[in-house]
Amino acid sequence: MSFCNNNSNAGCPGNISGNPLNGLCEKVCIQTTKIFDACMLQTSIDSTVTLTDLAPADPALPLTFVSGSSTSNTGAITALSVVPIADRPGLSRVTTTIAIPVQIAYTDANGVAGAGTGTVSVAQDVIMCVPTGSVIAPTIAATVSMAAPRGTYAGDNTFNITSCVTVILKVQADVNLLIPSYGYCKIPQCTEFSQDACQGVFDLPIFPT
Repeated sequence: MSFCNNNSNAGCPGNISGNPLNGLCEKVCIQTTKIFDACMLQTSIDSTVTLTDLAPADPALPLTFVSGSSTSNTGAITALSVVPIADRPGLSRVTTTIAIPVQIAYTDANGVAGAGTGTVSVAQDVIMCVPTGSVIAPTIAATVSMAAPRGTYAGDNTFNITSCVTVILKVQADVNLLIPSYGYCKIPQCTEFSQDACQGVFDLPIFPT
């Protein structure tokens, strides 16, 4: 069993049937990351990526582009500026550059497959809700994804690529949050995977229904 196939048990996470107030037993203080605001950018960009950490090292030039993708869902926030908008209370202009770590796969002049790492940078200039006036100040974070369907070799371990980029920009802070609770989760026993040839057969009814 697991949460997914045992969610009819009231002690497991899952859909609520009936009155959602039934079973509430306490208010719980949890430490978590609260998202105050978020927005998503999905776009196609052309960029130049210079590769490092080539594997295998010293490939025979020129290189031929095969594919590119992000290696992490966390983007690096740089050149960040958060400026409150005077005539729009609670809102700020957020400008930043997000560096996305990527890996480019290629073949060298001898047909040997290889790969190297680099970064793709995306500029953002957006309006977001950024709370102010607290001891614990919110931070700006980015969740990212990149896929490069095409690219060309520009020389000196550098590629010109076209990237399909998704950036989710978030205003967040680590907080102590008070939430209603049904108590502790019931952890069901695991169901072991089995390739028994008779699995399911013995579950059939003896007589037709």
